[in-house]
Amino acid sequence: MKFYPLAVLFVILGFAVMSFNPSHKGFKNENSVIHEGLSDFKTRLSQLKSDAYGFSENRITLEDLRKTLKETRNSFKEVEFYVAYHYPEFTKTHLNAAPLFHIEAAGTTSYTLPPEGLQVLDELVFSDEAEENREEIKTITDFLFNSYASFYLSSLKNGLSKGNNKTLPLRIELVRIYSLGVTGFDTPGSLNISEETLHAFSGMKKYIQDDPYFKNYNTEKADRLLSAGIAYLSENTDFETFDRIEFYKKIIQPLYQELGSWDGRTDDLKEFSGWNAGSKDFFSSDFLDPYFYTLLKKDEDNEALRNLGKQIFYDQNVSGNGKMSCATCHLPENAFTDLKSKSPSNVDGKTVLRNSPALYNAVFAKRFFYDLRAFYLEQQAEHVIYNKDEFNTSYDNIIKKINADPEYKKAFRKAFKKENINRENFSKALSSYVASLYSYESDFDKFMRNEKEISNDAKKGFNLFMGKASCATCHFAPNFSGLVPPFFNENESEVLGVTSKPIDHKPLELDADKGRINSPVRKENSWIYENSFKTVTVRNIALTKPYFHNGAFNSLEEVLEFYNEGGGEGLGLKIKNQTLAPDKLNLTQTEIKQIIAFLNSLTDISKAKLK
Repeated sequence: MKFYPLAVLFVILGFAVMSFNPSHKGFKNENSVIHEGLSDFKTRLSQLKSDAYGFSENRITLEDLRKTLKETRNSFKEVEFYVAYHYPEFTKTHLNAAPLFHIEAAGTTSYTLPPEGLQVLDELVFSDEAEENREEIKTITDFLFNSYASFYLSSLKNGLSKGNNKTLPLRIELVRIYSLGVTGFDTPGSLNISEETLHAFSGMKKYIQDDPYFKNYNTEKADRLLSAGIAYLSENTDFETFDRIEFYKKIIQPLYQELGSWDGRTDDLKEFSGWNAGSKDFFSSDFLDPYFYTLLKKDEDNEALRNLGKQIFYDQNVSGNGKMSCATCHLPENAFTDLKSKSPSNVDGKTVLRNSPALYNAVFAKRFFYDLRAFYLEQQAEHVIYNKDEFNTSYDNIIKKINADPEYKKAFRKAFKKENINRENFSKALSSYVASLYSYESDFDKFMRNEKEISNDAKKGFNLFMGKASCATCHFAPNFSGLVPPFFNENESEVLGVTSKPIDHKPLELDADKGRINSPVRKENSWIYENSFKTVTVRNIALTKPYFHNGAFNSLEEVLEFYNEGGGEGLGLKIKNQTLAPDKLNLTQTEIKQIIAFLNSLTDISKAKLK
């Protein structure tokens, strides 16, 4: 983690505290467990603040401070399901932000801000540099205490937000626990996953027992599963040996399904989150809603529209020179990639800027391209259409060509019930086809749904991926991409320090592509995005070599050796803001093979009907 000047924190501190003001009524009628939990967290924060000052003045030991931080984090975990559900932005930005700099828009400008909150403290207090960063610890703790104190006082005055569906916060917490908690994402320093998850379960259990609302349901099974989870977490406390498969199958999934059977009310999150509240399993094809990520609506989609989109996808005549189609760079048999380092341009002897990403599961993203320059699926296609190195044409030219084709007229009439060939309908058709290309029928998905077995190596590889290897702290389950859980409504990009060639080629050089900092999204033109690229899914990765944005790595073994060394910075290159930890992972060759076995189990191109 890169630490930051104290002056910067003090300037932002005033802004952060004043900017949050919850306005919902109803605190007096709220569940007493929530009231008590919020109050306990404030008390713990007060003690943490006192101990941070004591540590900065050498009055208490680092071990004492770590103990207090653990207790404070545990207290937060007991109410996290409620606070993070009703106040997601406040929680994500001020209470428990990832320890990374971020961009925050303000009017027509934006600011590059340092991280704040419990995750930052966990990484710093449990680091080897804690003793040298006493002032930073004190300042960050001050910042956290003041942010929460403002929130707490506003809650007392104005009440807390109350949603219509009381089981949704509990179910989304299960998603948070599995994708962010047991992976170590939320505890980057302490890796205290079992104890914190235990407290999260405890808070959920007390909430269900205390709230009269749940008297309408038979809560016996959920109570039993929560108790079993607490017992399991008490017995399984080692981060590296924690069995995330057993924990999912015995505790998380049955509890997720049981809570989902309680309440049929409208999904409070449907306009905010890509998560499908009606899903019963994290590894089923309906866990995410593809229509959340596109302008196309579910009631507009149909088979005829998808078929029209497929026809457009394979039509070279759509491009300016009539020689390039979408399938030129996205071949279905290769999970819609082209196996080239960089895809060919429409100009002979020239390539486009970057490697061609897979289209399977591409719909599950809020930003598109490696530099995240497109904000929705339709805009992604627009960039290709107008790019002089790709289709080099315009919508007007495309529509003219389509209007002159009797077969297209027939297809549009079938899809839209009328012969309405325009830019909007063209985009809907193409989006319909691309949005249909999601794949949750891999061997691993079926294994997690108890439909088939996989090898022991693949099982061990998954636990390594979710644990020791830290892969899942960027490639979040279950889509295994940078689509951030638990709401799945934003995309991450990462600075990895990708080299121009695999690491056994000397001398090592940083790839020249500067990535996101050069995107046309001017509000994000910040130093933190230099050499930053979108975190894509690793589903179907066995079929999509070569790897990374530059296509410089030809095998999964080469990719994992790069990560094993700590990325570019771990290899000795100077990187301004590498977000990948530069520490060695110390994976053995056996462990690397096991991770690859797991990655191979994620292959599923069953929806591809070859032309």
